[in-house]
Amino acid sequence: MTTAERPLVIGLDLSLTCTGVAGEGWVDYIRPKALKGHPRLAYLVDEVTSFIKKADLAVIEGPSFGGGVAHRHEDLAGLRVMVRQACWRRGIPYALVPPSCRALYAAGKGSAPKGLVRDEISRRYAIELDGVARYDMADAYALLAMGLHHLGHPLAEVPDDNARGLTGCAWPDTEGLAA
Repeated sequence: MTTAERPLVIGLDLSLTCTGVAGEGWVDYIRPKALKGHPRLAYLVDEVTSFIKKADLAVIEGPSFGGGVAHRHEDLAGLRVMVRQACWRRGIPYALVPPSCRALYAAGKGSAPKGLVRDEISRRYAIELDGVARYDMADAYALLAMGLHHLGHPLAEVPDDNARGLTGCAWPDTEGLAA
């Protein structure tokens, strides 16, 4: 199967400080720099929308309740809802993937550290993941790969144990996009 025959899936590792974005064969990131509050949320949603506007499926990482970001949970939850709304308004189905499912799919363990996820994604998909946003882009690429795998278009062979990460996700009805 050629790349052109695959659905266009975009992986989104949403963050208030550095959002990872990935499509097949590429990664990018969005940094709102000094923006805070509503201007930051508007900027992030506008930038994410520019990446997903032609997507057949967006795969969004769900909430993580660790990491000492309790003071930012409300804005981050708002960002996730705003991106989901942007998808809905454009008729783009979206999936929600718990961080533990993303780590399991990428590295074989739901509690895998960011560095291991990055290394495994880089190795498996031969994608460069360097620089300030390396972990965000790795997570986004894992989400993209999960979405394509779920639709029957895996980017690479994934061990069965890792593929169990697909079962804990909230997948939308994507009839007509699967193989």
